[in-house]
Amino acid sequence: MEISMPPPQIYIEKTLAIIKPDIVDKEEEIQDIILRSGFTIIQRRKLHLSPEQCSNFYVAQYGKMFFPNLTAYMSSGPLVAMILGRHKAISYWKELLGPSNSLKAKETHADSLRAIYGTDELRNALHGSYDFAAAEREIRFMFPEDLVS
Repeated sequence: MEISMPPPQIYIEKTLAIIKPDIVDKEEEIQDIILRSGFTIIQRRKLHLSPEQCSNFYVAQYGKMFFPNLTAYMSSGPLVAMILGRHKAISYWKELLGPSNSLKAKETHADSLRAIYGTDELRNALHGSYDFAAAEREIRFMFPEDLVS
C-alpha cells in the first residue's frame, strides 16, 4: 500500500517595510536594493497617513519624548508600505536597515540603508518591523483590506 503525502509547505517569513515621506522620491532605487538583497515585494501601496493613524501605528512609542515629532514626520507626506518576503525576512531587513538612529548608523554601519538615506535620529528614512508579532500587527495595519497569511 502506497501512502500519499501532501507536498511540503514552504514558509516564507514576511515583514513590513516603509519608505518614509522624506525619501519617497528614492522609491525605485530602494526597491532595487530590496530585490537585489533577496527579498520579494509581496505587496506595495502608497498612502498618506493622518497624524491619528500614525499615532495608532506607533502606539508602542506613545509617551516617549520623540512621539509628537515622529507622528508629525510620518504624516508629513505620502509613504510607501511594502510587505517583504524571504527566509528570515525580519532579521535580514533589520540588518539591511542598520541602527534606528541614522547618525549612529553612519558611524557603525556605513553601508546600511539608514546610514545612506537617513538624516538624523528621527528621520531615519525607513521602517522595519521589530519582531514577528510586530510584523503581523503592522502588516494588518497597513494592508487592512487584505487577509495576509
